[in-house]
Amino acid sequence: MENIQFPTISLDQFPTMPADPDRRRGLSRALYEEFRARIADGTYAAGTPLPSSRALAAERGLSRGTVTLVYEQLAADGFIDTRPGAMSRVAEGAVASLRRAGGARQERDEAGRVAGRLSAVGRRIAAMGIRDAGPTAPAEIDFVYGPLAGGDFPTQTWLKALRAVERQRVHRLEYEDPRGNLVLRRALQTHLSRTKGVSCSVEQIMIVNGSQQALDLCARLLVDPGESVIVENPGYRMAHHAFEACGAKLLGVDVDEHGLRTDALAALGPARVAYVTPTHQFPLGSFMPMARRSALLAWAARRHAWIIEDDYDSEYRYSVRPEATLLSLDRRGCVIHVGTFSKTLSPQLRLGYMVLPQTLVDTFVAAKRVADRHAATGLQRALAALLDDGSYDRHVRRMRRLQQARQRALTDALATHFGDRVRIEGAASGLHLVAWIPGLPASAEPALVQAARERGVRVYPVGPLYLPVRARSRTTMQRPAGLVMGYALLGTDAIEDGARRLLAALNALESRDNVQVDKA
Repeated sequence: MENIQFPTISLDQFPTMPADPDRRRGLSRALYEEFRARIADGTYAAGTPLPSSRALAAERGLSRGTVTLVYEQLAADGFIDTRPGAMSRVAEGAVASLRRAGGARQERDEAGRVAGRLSAVGRRIAAMGIRDAGPTAPAEIDFVYGPLAGGDFPTQTWLKALRAVERQRVHRLEYEDPRGNLVLRRALQTHLSRTKGVSCSVEQIMIVNGSQQALDLCARLLVDPGESVIVENPGYRMAHHAFEACGAKLLGVDVDEHGLRTDALAALGPARVAYVTPTHQFPLGSFMPMARRSALLAWAARRHAWIIEDDYDSEYRYSVRPEATLLSLDRRGCVIHVGTFSKTLSPQLRLGYMVLPQTLVDTFVAAKRVADRHAATGLQRALAALLDDGSYDRHVRRMRRLQQARQRALTDALATHFGDRVRIEGAASGLHLVAWIPGLPASAEPALVQAARERGVRVYPVGPLYLPVRARSRTTMQRPAGLVMGYALLGTDAIEDGARRLLAALNALESRDNVQVDKA
């Protein structure tokens, strides 16, 4: 049998208690219940070594005899195994035993009670019910949007840059500028000018822990509770949540094949911010043309509003030409440009950036200092090296070819298996597309997702990306079922197999009495 190494329980996990003979029985009972609780909730897994009685007694200010009695009681109850001359360990089956006894249930009940009141922000976040999709089974084909394939990461290039950074001795280990490492900001300034036509100073660039932190900063610093924020509908719900958490009122504007419908802005009331994804609308994939970009900027000028331009995956263009960013068109200083390296390198690096109007720089710097000081310095310096020596550009070109091949594999597979039973939208760029199923009502999306899951395929409905009814227009109420299908995680064979299984799920759903599917 393979030897499994368990981490020893650290004494730091046990707060020091004063020695007091009159309270010894209460302290020993508290110690006993503490061990029970931590075993029940899985903190101390089966086989985990416990501190020696001598060490724990010294840490807690108890006599060694008292700790020994606690260990003996735990052993007698079957929760730990003790042997002379060996470390005591959590017993196999201890967790199951405690759960049968109701110990875990009691712990969960106590953990579920809030000791004090939450703030208004806390209550709003709690009410959102934000959950992740959970782990993917090994045999599942997952069309999730967001993750990248681990094999696509430039491991050797990245490690070389990291090693070079670590060999550079610095005189002082200190906090950096909250805007981020200066070398990276200079490299990014050059990169943005060359690839996006962005003209900005180094001072306007701020490195953030992913684009979500940028959106959180914008929400906290630009919007007061009760004020309105214009968002695309459907749109990126995590951005919406950032504004909702701060008490903003969302005003959803429909999108079409040209992105946000700027002709609908005039009918809306005052708004502090407009959040848009003009280069590749999420999730429908449309591209905002120059006329609408100009109209959006004119609206912001009239309303004295800010525009947040989320440029999350513009590196992946397959059949659309690049267009001037809103930031490069801005003459009033109202555009905040947000970008990320999560879609080209890895979401795990947590590296993104903002280009701020000069008037906002000092405020955002102060807020970043309050939040987390700055992003990890070593990672920033390694990324700067990749930008400076051209490695990043070469990697992006390689990734663009890989992702385009996957995009073609998915569109071909859907066309082959579904024919005109599916309509594809947003495949001209990015790392995902939307597959509309015209014969299936939107209300059937959950059933289709479940039917696909039963066949080993994970797909994701477009429905949750629409705003609640109270915040959206009536025109979005009538639509067919749709799926947001990412392909960056999958090989071409898995994409083909996944499309075949998805068709089987749709056919099975069609045969049920409660869902009528129109075979176009």
